[in-house]
Amino acid sequence: MKYFLAVVFAASAASAAPRPDQLAFRDLYKELVETNTALSAGNCTDAAQKMARRLKAAGYDDSQIEVFVPPDHPKEGGLVAVLPGTNAIEKAILLLAHIDVVEAKREDWVRDPFILTEEGGYFYARGAMDDKAMASIWVDSLVRFRQQNFKPKRTIKLALTCGEETEAAVNGVEYLLDKRRSLIEAAFAINEGGSGTLDAKGNRVALEVEMGEKVYQDFQFEVTNPGGHSSQPVRDNAIYRLAAALNRVGAYEFPVALSDTTRAYFNQMALIKDADTGRAIKALLANPKDTAALAEIAKDKAWNSMLRTTCVATIVEAGHAVNALPQRARANVNCRILPGSPVDDVLTMLTKLAGDPEVKVTVVEPRSVTSPPPPLTPQIMKPLEETAAEIYPGVPIVPTMITAATDGAKLNAAGIPTYGIEGIFVDPDLGNIHGLNERVRVQSLYDGRDFLYKLVQRYAMQ
Repeated sequence: MKYFLAVVFAASAASAAPRPDQLAFRDLYKELVETNTALSAGNCTDAAQKMARRLKAAGYDDSQIEVFVPPDHPKEGGLVAVLPGTNAIEKAILLLAHIDVVEAKREDWVRDPFILTEEGGYFYARGAMDDKAMASIWVDSLVRFRQQNFKPKRTIKLALTCGEETEAAVNGVEYLLDKRRSLIEAAFAINEGGSGTLDAKGNRVALEVEMGEKVYQDFQFEVTNPGGHSSQPVRDNAIYRLAAALNRVGAYEFPVALSDTTRAYFNQMALIKDADTGRAIKALLANPKDTAALAEIAKDKAWNSMLRTTCVATIVEAGHAVNALPQRARANVNCRILPGSPVDDVLTMLTKLAGDPEVKVTVVEPRSVTSPPPPLTPQIMKPLEETAAEIYPGVPIVPTMITAATDGAKLNAAGIPTYGIEGIFVDPDLGNIHGLNERVRVQSLYDGRDFLYKLVQRYAMQ
């Protein structure tokens, strides 16, 4: 793999007036963002149908577009579209994005989360970045390919899916793999996960390519007890037992474990970051048990999570009446497990940390899939390097393992190598995705659109 010189580059200068094609994209992006696709009150099928109409208007026929709807889940549909290639031997490229979003309450936001607002150089809305930015770019790219009569060698497939953000909905990728795999069969897929990073001043620091992610897994801690009248308390209290177990989990840190991906990532960060941070990174790479270096690096919560498996209590439920001793206390502990670490090993450690036979620790089903990271082959890297040099000259390309979860893990486990390449540069707080007032820089979105459009063209002509 080739890397560019590790220096920091200023992001695009003050945004010029949008080009006509950017205004057309903005209209598509606005329509998708303003279609509520949160589980409680939204409708992914509606969003998929709107994007299908965009493709039909561009000249795609019914045989090249399908809005699929899982049985008994009429609002959790998705879209698959195809731009046929000229080479029937080469397998397709899959462009993947999810169109469902995290819940958002109007009373909590400064602006209406389901109205696209442009303000101060940013787009604000729920899904402005995660993941309707990429979904919009994929639809827009297929529209432009048709308008420009682009004839790819490889077939280009698009899949917009629902159910990525919550276990309560049908996951579109799982549905397609199980029921309609031929629709998304591909040599490789491009997905969310690897964005560009900006520093606090808006300078471009690195362009990330995600090649692997931690395994998401929930565990339940539960204590049951006969209970009784609160006027006659006893030492054997379900809440106290659970709290003590959770405190032991909270005090524990899983050991550092570096992979080829994280070693490559931190090697690059050592060149990009300030001298003190660079020295700490190099010391940790040389000796993962260097406690001083680890303490310095672990100040960055994202880096700390990249270095080790993490487990944290996220939900606690206990008691049944204000005047009664608790008969049951339970908690959810959410773990993000390093690739290659078996779920059962983490279960064993959590049971040991609970340290109480009355605290029952179990895996919350279903178990998350585990998959090896996809290889960074010349087929992937050469077009990426060429496009980055054109759109983001001089910005280093950095392989990374993300600590969140995406549908890419499901595709990798199914044998479709999937890479996180978003090409959109985001602020250090990731634009507050999943939080209040989610945002993305306007120019970053337009630049990312140009980047992905050119990148897909290069991949399609291999």
